[in-house]
Amino acid sequence: MIKRMAYLGLATLLFVGCGAKKRSVVDHRDSPPIAREQPAKTIHMPKETLAEGTKFYPMPEDPGRFEKFPITDTQEYIETFFEIAQYEMRAFGIPASITLAQGILESGSGQGELTLKTNNHFGIKCHKGWQGEFDFHDDDAKGECFRKYNHPMFSFRDHSLILTTRSRYAFLFDLGQGDYERWAHGLRQAGYATDRKYPEKLIALIERYQLHRFDEEVLAEPSLARRPPVRDVVTEQVAYLPLTHRVRQGETLYAISQKYGISVEELREINGLKDNLIAIGQLLQVQSSR
Repeated sequence: MIKRMAYLGLATLLFVGCGAKKRSVVDHRDSPPIAREQPAKTIHMPKETLAEGTKFYPMPEDPGRFEKFPITDTQEYIETFFEIAQYEMRAFGIPASITLAQGILESGSGQGELTLKTNNHFGIKCHKGWQGEFDFHDDDAKGECFRKYNHPMFSFRDHSLILTTRSRYAFLFDLGQGDYERWAHGLRQAGYATDRKYPEKLIALIERYQLHRFDEEVLAEPSLARRPPVRDVVTEQVAYLPLTHRVRQGETLYAISQKYGISVEELREINGLKDNLIAIGQLLQVQSSR
């Protein structure tokens, strides 16, 4: 039975359990999926209003238990998470098409091993100062620490916070919210991914599944113009972002850059390094103050 979740007001979560589905492999070369006869498994977000007394767009309360989201294919992934992506677009200005395409790519359409055990759809690592649940997974190195969420919506929110609070992504918000191509190339330029084909992969997913229609729906809403600027929205929940890192034995500048989601070039720039040589015990700044 397909699991549904509905929200009452801003803080009530109601979940309906479901049986596990058989995992399948997604091949993006297949012909576009046909329309489903059954209603989409959509996660409904609360009304897009600011929390009382703050500039921060609220998330519903944590369900208090790990919620499983067995997804069978990319189309079901889109049907399940498009409303969350649109909510984050309204709150932070990140195109819903970009968020969905990144989620599809990074999580294997919700079927990746890391995503299944952590609800982490964007491969967000723990980083220094993370106080939430976590799990270990082999990525750039063996047994790396990744954030674990009771519900995917918190993974989507962390994705938004990272893009809006790190200086290297600031220029993206000067791009049009409907210009997914420039956003895709901008993410690669900012060092979000090392894969040179990352922009092309995102664009291919957006165009194959027409994810840009979710951007268009949000941009067509008349109330969008009355919402506060994106850079003014993020005023809390960013304390976990690290400021410094003390080099340990065996660590390289590249490994540290991957741990904190920052490029080697930016690490060198903000620490005044002329090369990649670092010493045990050296204190590195891992978040730009700009």
